[in-house]
Amino acid sequence: MNKETSPIDRINSWLKNSISLKLFVITILMLLLLIPSTMIQSIIHERESLSNQAIVEVSNKWAGSQQINGPIVSIPLIYEYKDEDKTYETTKYLHILPEELDINGNISPEKLKRGIYEIVVYKSKLALSGTFLLNKEIDKNNLKEIKYDQAFLTIGISDLRGIEDQVILNWDKKDLKVEPGSRISELIYSGITVKLPNIETDINKSINFSFSLNLQGSQNLNFIPLGSTTNVKIKSDWPFPSFNGNFLPDHRNVTDTGFEADWKVLQLNRNFPQSWIGNKHADKIGQSNFGVNLILPLDDYKKSVRSSKYAVMCIALTFLIFFLVEIINRRKIHPFQYILVGLALCIFYVLLISISEHSNFNTAYIISSISIVGMISLYSLTILKSKKLSLLLMATLASIYGFLFVTLQLADYALLMGSIGLTLILAATMYFTRNINWYEINIDPK
Repeated sequence: MNKETSPIDRINSWLKNSISLKLFVITILMLLLLIPSTMIQSIIHERESLSNQAIVEVSNKWAGSQQINGPIVSIPLIYEYKDEDKTYETTKYLHILPEELDINGNISPEKLKRGIYEIVVYKSKLALSGTFLLNKEIDKNNLKEIKYDQAFLTIGISDLRGIEDQVILNWDKKDLKVEPGSRISELIYSGITVKLPNIETDINKSINFSFSLNLQGSQNLNFIPLGSTTNVKIKSDWPFPSFNGNFLPDHRNVTDTGFEADWKVLQLNRNFPQSWIGNKHADKIGQSNFGVNLILPLDDYKKSVRSSKYAVMCIALTFLIFFLVEIINRRKIHPFQYILVGLALCIFYVLLISISEHSNFNTAYIISSISIVGMISLYSLTILKSKKLSLLLMATLASIYGFLFVTLQLADYALLMGSIGLTLILAATMYFTRNINWYEINIDPK
């Protein structure tokens, strides 16, 4: 005699066997798991912030990013003005830039550590030379006197703590000592000054200059193209340069053992003249910089952030595998078991960032992925009660993490790889589910 099922039994049976309800529950679980994945991203950003603080602290003790601005020759001009019955004088400076400016340098990078964080600093040996033509047009209205005997030369160095040795300027075959500080702070805020000998007799001739600069700094080394023709040649044994600023190298050669780069910038390539009176053009000069940044290749924090953005994909694909196993093999999986698997997937990113701080990213990724794939695969043995299905799940998870690893390495092609991978995954899902009758699958067979 058949026993009639009560409404409660029917509801309970529907809850257990409804595919639509199971899909809804899985979707809600995926959305809830976005909360811990978002928290993980905030942890990564916090650790990256601590790393940036370490860079700032080391730079403050070593020397910051360096920018070479100069040399500039400045000649005092005395102008006399009359205002009603009063006569007063004012001093203006004629600023003259070099006709030729050649910079040859070698950068020797070093890695320093602050706790567990790594910072790139460098020592550089720079040789600067060129020529000046001092015979420039001057506004002679109300001009009273030109003080050639008080002319001086300024070399801009953004962080003076980086100067390692005394600087001697060779000016027209004469060695001149430098003084700290800049007298033209409106144009060059930080630098050194050289008092020039009386240049009145040299006003119509080309004057050669040269000096060496041993300078240490952090990460960046930039230059200002003050010469009518500026030539810069830099070489280093650092294999990860990033060329920045308003001018890229005309020629570069980057290998695993270092790089060489050279720039040629003409007066016509910049937006300020070779000489002027007063404090004009300061902004335009500052905006014309160029140089090189010694970077660490796509650092671990950036890779970790990028990998965490794929958390939704990893969770969705893993849940999809479990769901298809439920449908195709009639293995019921409780929502709580989905939650445990989802949390394990989230813990992967915590492991990744914590291990990568003490080793390299690739090693951390391998250790983390093996740990999580192994954990979920062993757990699935109890859930699925099938070694074959567990091995299939392990292979699929390994493929997902392998695909993600390759995508992270190919930064420029990440979108292409991601779109191709998702297309293939969707195609595979459509293929394996093509024969499922979704209208009858939720009917529990008697």
